[in-house]
Amino acid sequence: MTSQERPGTAAEGAPLHIDTRIVHPGVTVDGSSRPAAVPLYQTSMFVFDDLKVFTDAWGRPDGPSAYSRLGNPTIGALERTLADLEGGAGALAAASGMGAINAVLHGLLRTGDHILVQKGVYGGTIALLNDLSERWGLRVTHVPLDRPGAIEEAVRPETRMLYLETIANPMGRVCDLPACAAAARAAGLLTVVDNTFATPILCRPLEHGADIVVHSTTKYLAGHSDVVGGAAVFADPDLHREVWGRAIEYGASCDPFAAWLTLRGVHTLSLRMPRHCENAARLARRLAEHPKVRKVHYAGMPDHPDHATAAGHLGGFGGVLAFDIDGGLEAVRTLTGALELVSLAPSLGGIFTTVLHPASTSHASLTPGELREAGIGEGTVRIATGLEQADDLWRDFEQALDRI
Repeated sequence: MTSQERPGTAAEGAPLHIDTRIVHPGVTVDGSSRPAAVPLYQTSMFVFDDLKVFTDAWGRPDGPSAYSRLGNPTIGALERTLADLEGGAGALAAASGMGAINAVLHGLLRTGDHILVQKGVYGGTIALLNDLSERWGLRVTHVPLDRPGAIEEAVRPETRMLYLETIANPMGRVCDLPACAAAARAAGLLTVVDNTFATPILCRPLEHGADIVVHSTTKYLAGHSDVVGGAAVFADPDLHREVWGRAIEYGASCDPFAAWLTLRGVHTLSLRMPRHCENAARLARRLAEHPKVRKVHYAGMPDHPDHATAAGHLGGFGGVLAFDIDGGLEAVRTLTGALELVSLAPSLGGIFTTVLHPASTSHASLTPGELREAGIGEGTVRIATGLEQADDLWRDFEQALDRI
């Protein structure tokens, strides 16, 4: 059975491919029929006839719905869908990607613990870790995972967790996930992987030995730039229960309507991701040939330092790339101001292409030294491709580059 299949319910017992599972999420069955789409339970609470049932519902993530901060049938359908797609034992839907990351870190780490973090991860995650370090005494070490033995060398007696990104934001670094997870497990660490840029279509980190996967569902999973959400998926049901028990008190819970919108988007994920990847690859090749582009950062390019690793572990190279131009911030302002089809915007994963200047926006909280460590310069631009025709996208970038 391949990693994209699981036992199905077809009469012949054939396994169902992820492309099939993604359009058949679990729905509530009522009598002899069931709804064709997951219903939206836009309610804050549920009423009971039996106190014993009410009490049971209050205390576990898989019980009857009682209060939508604790659980809700629509939110539960999203959680079951994501757990299935990632191959997990359970999932927690959150109000945002950072809500999911906060739920995992706050739910599992304590004052004085030590965490290993892949170099070059999302700026919001680094800002959170810096805050936990300053105010709560969490100790953080950023590890260069392209050097063999880096994890083993950085482990201390108080180390509890390894934090990775499948495809790092924004420079596209790809670590050897199976090797990193194995090193973490040998040291007794939990491995947490942000799989936002890859999605379960390109990679399922739990299959490579990770313990927890987090997502900003705002991005590719929802896919239409109209919802903010996050999720964490757990390999171990006890770990799921532990984080859920704390997350509901932090108030990171997903809204039912956001869950409903995300489920709608998930249905087409396996159709959208190949187009995102194709557009990114075509733009990367053309940008690399342009005289005003100094360097392109995309794991799909043969000269990328992680090309072989990405080709071995991912089902595609993703829809995000970065490139460097000379002239710093002023050149970036000229470029982004001249783009007509492509939008200057803070997020990604929707149907249209966006660009962003990481040094002044998504990674603005990093120090100059941290930006250099991540490879982000004043002339670095991130592109998140949408679903447009690639030639139209290139013409827009070409005319904008020509104005610098």
